[in-house]
Amino acid sequence: MLPQEQINLYIAERPEWQRKMLVRLRQLIHSVDEEIEETWKWNSPHFDHDGIMIGLQAFKEHVAVWFHKGALIKDPKKLFEKDDTKGMRSYKLRETDTINEAAFVDLVKQAVKVNLSGAKLSDAKPARKALVVPPELENCLKKDEEAWAHWENFSYTHKKEYVEWVNDAKQDETRKRRIAQALEMIRAGVGKEDKHRV
Repeated sequence: MLPQEQINLYIAERPEWQRKMLVRLRQLIHSVDEEIEETWKWNSPHFDHDGIMIGLQAFKEHVAVWFHKGALIKDPKKLFEKDDTKGMRSYKLRETDTINEAAFVDLVKQAVKVNLSGAKLSDAKPARKALVVPPELENCLKKDEEAWAHWENFSYTHKKEYVEWVNDAKQDETRKRRIAQALEMIRAGVGKEDKHRV
């Protein structure tokens, strides 16, 4: 059976709300580029362009659109689920949802560009956690112009080393002592672990 026939059958067997959604998603995907190919992988419809790109899957409560290299795609309209890990990203639609067609088409366009560029998932940089500076350390640094100027110019790594060092203090006295030491070192423009770097 051809992939198109398998996909037609797959869609036909779904409840009406899923059929309508899957048909529309399929149309929108094809509207982006006529060279997008329909394939059948992992018992579900897939759409490839110069490599694996998008998968559709109907579940009991929702329809999922899987972007295989989603980590490399910008999602300004926040269609992707928050809990996705690794490189894949999913856009999930429930029965009462409406497809955000413009935003979805933009994601598909980006997916095509990513595949044409030859980018690999390993090219995706993991999102850096926002650094939470202990308020006592920040207040102490802000009171000292020179220290604050150095702090502002420190790399993320340098700042993180100081933050972890202060946060790792088990007792209040140790914490205060470390903040005082940090202030002296930062005022001198020295990174916490500079002495260990070659």
